[in-house]
Amino acid sequence: MATRAVARLYDAALEPSGLRTTAYSILARLEADGPGSLTELGGRLLLDRTTLARELAPLEARGLVRIERGADRRQRVVTVTDEGVAVVAAARPAWREVQREVRARFGDARSRSLVAELHELAVLAAA
Repeated sequence: MATRAVARLYDAALEPSGLRTTAYSILARLEADGPGSLTELGGRLLLDRTTLARELAPLEARGLVRIERGADRRQRVVTVTDEGVAVVAAARPAWREVQREVRARFGDARSRSLVAELHELAVLAAA
């Protein structure tokens, strides 16, 4: 329930960009890490391949990502496009503002502790 409430805050802030939280996370991760296979990207985002493919479809349709065959014909490589980079850059201030707002409301120390705990939980769940 808490995750949905927080996601709604981010989704509302990102609405002018036409992105939702998962789409923003995918684009930002691709921008930071560079191109990757569906398997690699899913691992980085803790998304299964089916969910990732479903989330990528509208981004590809908007021209924000490009999905191409890799060296192995079975592999598909995802790359953020220049337009995708621009959309993330335009949305980033809204994303950061929500982060500041959540930290201000919840407390900086508690927020850092919560993020650290959630990271550890995600690592354990992914193992």
